[in-house]
Amino acid sequence: MSALAVKGAGRPDAAPQILSRPAPGIIAALFCGYLAVGLPLPVVPLFVHEKLGFSTFVVGLVIGIQFLATVLTRGYAGRLTDHHGGRCAALQGAVVSALAGLLYLVAALPGLPPSVSLAIIVVGRLAAGLGESQFVTGCVSWSIASVGPQRAGMSMSWTGIAMFAALAIGAPIGMLLYQTSGLEAAMIACIVAPLAAAGLAVRETSYVTPAGPRLPFYKVVGQIWREGLGLMLQGVGLSGLTAFASLYFAARHWDNAGLVMTAFGAGFIFVRVVLGKLPDRMSGYRVALWSLAIEALGQATIWLAPNEVVALAGALVTGLGCALVFPALGVEALKRVPPANRGSAMGAFVAFLDIAYGISGPAAGVIAGHFGYATVYLFGAGSALAGAALVATARTVRS
Repeated sequence: MSALAVKGAGRPDAAPQILSRPAPGIIAALFCGYLAVGLPLPVVPLFVHEKLGFSTFVVGLVIGIQFLATVLTRGYAGRLTDHHGGRCAALQGAVVSALAGLLYLVAALPGLPPSVSLAIIVVGRLAAGLGESQFVTGCVSWSIASVGPQRAGMSMSWTGIAMFAALAIGAPIGMLLYQTSGLEAAMIACIVAPLAAAGLAVRETSYVTPAGPRLPFYKVVGQIWREGLGLMLQGVGLSGLTAFASLYFAARHWDNAGLVMTAFGAGFIFVRVVLGKLPDRMSGYRVALWSLAIEALGQATIWLAPNEVVALAGALVTGLGCALVFPALGVEALKRVPPANRGSAMGAFVAFLDIAYGISGPAAGVIAGHFGYATVYLFGAGSALAGAALVATARTVRS
């Protein structure tokens, strides 16, 4: 049984009791908030390319620019979490994410010139990046604080399940809303989801990062850069799925593009549920090494797929491979910083994934424009193999 989290009534030094697993309310809030990321994933590329008439390179920029805003604000989100707790960061992020959905809704208003709609979409993506930075950093650090560092890998497994379940469910729902009711319906859902997350988060106990000396953010980055770079290379494959799977399927005249993220999420969640405790029980580097090799296999399968069934199978295998990279390398990253810097460490660590999305989106757009959409997944496979080689090196350096 989990210990009850008790607030320190009347005692400023009282701390909530550590749980044996993350509080369901934290995980549910993260799921609802991250729906605002999953819902527009297949929708925005189609809207920008087919409705507004812009190139695949512009599509990549629009998708990737969200992660630029996220990277630039991860330091702030980490400091906010370290000083005021994950709940505070999560609540702020949920409000900003709802604002991003409102901007998407305005961009879909009839009669706007394509350039104006695109500009509003870009501002919305920047707001979404700011909101995601605070919300995800807050929830992930909040969850780890609730169970303690000895269960950090298990905590990150559950927060990842929440995030990618939101992607797996949100993407086809967003596509369905877009196809049946237009962009407006999908964007209204992007407003409602983070507001629901805020309603869940405000009811949960706040866990504050332990007191102690805090390193500057740049020094935190210097401590965890190897683990972060491995995570960044893992993110290239996922970026290709989120930004170009719908266009890849359309170019091949395949149906069910909305199921790509569902297949990915199914593989991802299966491994997290069955093997989610591995990073706490064995070397995180070893877990990450094999995971990146499996991701490379999945990406190569999509690259060579002769039909949509094989492509969906490749997305499933990609999910199997990606599942434990974050908790495995995250556990190793947390070992490199003082306890008072865990929020900043998580912010810095996840920032490497944001960089992957920000860089690989436009890069994949150029690759798709010159060599076809399938080559995007060859790029993802090569990046995963490079990540595996880096993790092997990091493991040697650590040992």
